[in-house]
Amino acid sequence: MSFASQAKAELCQARPDKKCCALAESYGVLLYCHSFSPREIRIITASPAFAERLPRLFKRAFGLSFDMLPPAEGAGKKSFAVTDREKLRQIFEAFGAEIDSTVSHHVNFGVLEEDCCRASFVRGAFLAGGSVTDPEKRYHLELATPHHSVSRETASLLLDMGFEPKSSQRGGNALLYFKKGDTIADFFTSIGAPVTAMHIMTAKVDKEMRNTVTRQINCDSANADKTVAAAQEQLEAIRRLARAWGLDALPEPLKDAALLRITNPAASLADLAVLSCPPVTKSCLSHRLKKIMALAEKLEE
Repeated sequence: MSFASQAKAELCQARPDKKCCALAESYGVLLYCHSFSPREIRIITASPAFAERLPRLFKRAFGLSFDMLPPAEGAGKKSFAVTDREKLRQIFEAFGAEIDSTVSHHVNFGVLEEDCCRASFVRGAFLAGGSVTDPEKRYHLELATPHHSVSRETASLLLDMGFEPKSSQRGGNALLYFKKGDTIADFFTSIGAPVTAMHIMTAKVDKEMRNTVTRQINCDSANADKTVAAAQEQLEAIRRLARAWGLDALPEPLKDAALLRITNPAASLADLAVLSCPPVTKSCLSHRLKKIMALAEKLEE
């Protein structure tokens, strides 16, 4: 089962007990479904949980049944339809619209005055026209409807709920979408899917931990490479001085630093400082090695 299917299955566990919320959820379904016109209502879904919920939802909201139901058995997408003229009229009137004069759909905010009804409307919109990507791959949630005015008005509704969706178009559909994990998790929490929200946040934490570990490994690797490169330069300088003058010609502190580096070619400055006898600070040892490098450069000149 895909992540989107799991999210819709969780949303469908909520019972449409309050009629106002059942009406609001049905409103979201209708405005985001395949077809909502004076000729027919057609809802097509690949979610078994949503397909099971739809007849109960419409019965609670309108006291009506579908004129066409999908076969009880069988996989794939399931199609529901209302074609009876009187049923269609009753549904249109439930949202303050007239079946004979509706040219384009708009969201009737009078149906969505309560917070619970607004959340139910968005839940219905997601069940009928929404999708979400597996957060292990990337963060993307979208709501798609063929009614552009509905998309703009849903964006206003989401703003009132504390969300700021982006908008776009794909084919003949208007899209609202989110691309931040925190926002998508909050979206699902607000419409009744806390388990889905938790999975998103868990995936986000796991990603951040993996990224942190990767950055640390890369940083440690880069530091190790720098240490090795610096040590090789110091060893080369020491060899040049040894060939030219011999190490005994160096001042005692520089001679000690050179011998330490020769016997510990891969050690860091901090490790060499501890190995010094007597121990010295890291900056002191660095200063001595820099003097050796400077002497080798003068020797070349």
